[in-house]
Amino acid sequence: MLVTTKAIVISALKYGEADLIVKLFTESSGLKSYLLRGILKSKRGKFRASQFQPLTLLEVVAKHKDKGTLETLRDAKILATYQTLHTDLLKSTVIMFLAELLRNAIQEEEKNPELFGFLETAFLWFDKYNSSNFHLLFLVKLSLFLGFYPEGTNKNASFFNLLDGTFQEVSTNSYCISGIHKDTLELLLGINFDGLEELKLNQTNRSGMLSMLLLYYELHLQGFRKPKSLTVLKEIYS
Repeated sequence: MLVTTKAIVISALKYGEADLIVKLFTESSGLKSYLLRGILKSKRGKFRASQFQPLTLLEVVAKHKDKGTLETLRDAKILATYQTLHTDLLKSTVIMFLAELLRNAIQEEEKNPELFGFLETAFLWFDKYNSSNFHLLFLVKLSLFLGFYPEGTNKNASFFNLLDGTFQEVSTNSYCISGIHKDTLELLLGINFDGLEELKLNQTNRSGMLSMLLLYYELHLQGFRKPKSLTVLKEIYS
């Protein structure tokens, strides 16, 4: 089946001497992988490796067999040329981290237009604005589309139970957190990206909050692994 769809680059892996296997999250068909032959050596080919930088927003024409194998990409063009995401050191580090996280977190090959719309909106916002806490709100909001968004009806309670995803008055297991991280999560649940200026965190609290959110993902996503680029992200923020 030939489809034309928006797509977001999740990863591009070198295969052999000159090929790339690119994984795209498409608006029409969910997660798809494509083999691009000769792209790393050919100067006259239809595609350029620069089109497949992490989280680039594309419009693609693809032939999908939908058999769980590598699909065929017929055409691709960049829909939005990012002005800062791949050139600003801090933002490019965050983008590398989030791309790796999405590769671990998006596990089903089914279309999810709501998730696609969120990702597109989030990355276009981050390209335009600066925030040292973007990745924290991104992780909280992403959990909604992955099925384990924190239940917030009792946000003023003393603890947040990472295992159950609920706020509660007493600690019932070793995964109940309180203090600054619970308060920060409470704030994140009540804002959108434009409200990030309300969130004031120092480096220690930002790093601790990120570790807490990654643990939350590990508890709720089977097989989820912390991104290897986490170390680089922490270094760039230190």
